[in-house]
Amino acid sequence: MANASTTRKTRKVSTGAQLTREERTAKTREALLISAARVVGEFGYRDASIQRITADAGMAQGTFYLYFESRQALFDELLPHFGLHMLARVKERAHGAKGFFEIEEIGARAVFEYLQENPWFWRVLNEAEVEAPAAFSRHHTEVTRRYTKFLQRARGDQEISGYAESELDTLAYLLIAARDYLYLYHLHRATNQTGIPESVIATYMNFLRHGLGPRPAATAAAPAAAAAKKRTATRTA
Repeated sequence: MANASTTRKTRKVSTGAQLTREERTAKTREALLISAARVVGEFGYRDASIQRITADAGMAQGTFYLYFESRQALFDELLPHFGLHMLARVKERAHGAKGFFEIEEIGARAVFEYLQENPWFWRVLNEAEVEAPAAFSRHHTEVTRRYTKFLQRARGDQEISGYAESELDTLAYLLIAARDYLYLYHLHRATNQTGIPESVIATYMNFLRHGLGPRPAATAAAPAAAAAKKRTATRTA
């Protein structure tokens, strides 16, 4: 007679149950990342202990190690993770917009909105250069890659002029830095009701249109003419 233990069929986990477990895992992991971001925002990376992070998340400390090997492993994911959240917000807001300057204005507003809602982001970003350099590098590489691609499309559509293809990555760094300082300066003065000052957006867009937009033929030709005149003078000297 067959042993009951040998005839009992192995119970299979249903697809629905498996998905539910995966969803729970993702939700818990996300909760730890959010708590870590809040704790870093308040105390900085060095004082963002596992105890503080799990207490903020309402979890036991042992739960942490089911999702991250160490505190540094979490830190190495923190900035890239929320950097992608911010970029997703920009993409969502800019959906359906046409043209470089329209998308750029929408994007500037979307980033300011995200930073206003998540004030911890600045400290997560700024201290990462020292405390999580791999994360800092990944984040900036991705942001710069996307912005350079955006500039390439605008150049191809002749919305921006006066810049060679090889100059676009430098231009991306310049514009990212300009926006970062605008956000940093005005976030300390904004409230949830006021948002980014309209005068700041207007000045920024005016700067972009005059610095990047198509130039009148005479203005565009002036630098080339000056260079040619200088070469002629050198030869005749």
